Amino acid sequence: MATQGAPNAQIDAPVRGRPESLLEPGDRLSRDEFERRYERMPHVKKAELIEGIVYMPSPARFGKHAEPHSQLAAWLAVYASETPGVRCGDNSTVRLDLDNEPQPDLVLMKLPDRGGQARISEDDYIEGAPELTVEIVGSSRGYDLHQKKGAYRRNGVREYLVWITDENRVIWWELREGDYREIAPAADGLLKSGVFPGLWLEAAALLRGEMKTVLAVLRRGLDSSEHAQFLSK
Repeated sequence: MATQGAPNAQIDAPVRGRPESLLEPGDRLSRDEFERRYERMPHVKKAELIEGIVYMPSPARFGKHAEPHSQLAAWLAVYASETPGVRCGDNSTVRLDLDNEPQPDLVLMKLPDRGGQARISEDDYIEGAPELTVEIVGSSRGYDLHQKKGAYRRNGVREYLVWITDENRVIWWELREGDYREIAPAADGLLKSGVFPGLWLEAAALLRGEMKTVLAVLRRGLDSSEHAQFLSK
């Protein structure tokens, strides 16, 4: 792999007589070249291009990632199932801009006819910024809370929810005046989306693994007047 700043380095072009390059963490690539290399590596389940640099996360642990991931996926899937014009996805590649192609753990997006700002391309990728992205991370030092968060903010992802499993906390940001501001609990102690009416979360129950309570709170949101009003538009 060519090192940054090496004279006459040709990052994107394969050298005649050598095997075609595949993805390596730390590579600096264009988005098109990133996709070409990723498509040649079907054994790789997750790779991301963030600010032009390739990231390839470690294998996912069960308690630190897989189980929390499934719990938040269930929460979003129930919401989408009762909210026409809204779709959710798991580990879908997102073409944010020419230097950023993340693969969020989860996304929730409005369809264009519901005012959504992203679309599904002809080759079945998300193009543009979904309204909500979700990541499960082990530590607040991870790139999800720094480089990736900056890319989401700059491209207009309206809400960003992160579950930091090593620290046992959930942070939900909303984009206001060009910056991410943490959503404060409502008077009833719940976190509530400003983009998706009725998407309510009791973070404390989620952190305790009480999914029955999490889904019961979501049911209250789905039965609320704000969700009914959203559906009537």
